[in-house]
Amino acid sequence: MENAIIITPDDDVATVIAPIGIGQTVTFSVDGQTRSVVARQEIPTYHKIAIRAVKQGESVKKYSEHIGYATVDIEVGDHVHTQNLSSDKKEG
Repeated sequence: MENAIIITPDDDVATVIAPIGIGQTVTFSVDGQTRSVVARQEIPTYHKIAIRAVKQGESVKKYSEHIGYATVDIEVGDHVHTQNLSSDKKEG
């Protein structure tokens, strides 16, 4: 049963539709294929989970649109929110 939504295959995050606990499998479909990742952190309903790794400073996409820059390296399964995402690109 799917518990996350992703719109386009080039998205970096999926949006969970129920609260997710550490170690819980998050399942979503894109382009007719079901995929899953394991949550590394708790993720509240309607928040984002990383479905691919993003390096610090790289753009993060949701619904095929840029939503911000990673302020730290983001691993698959991480909660993506204000603790690791910024609208400003930080040059390091």
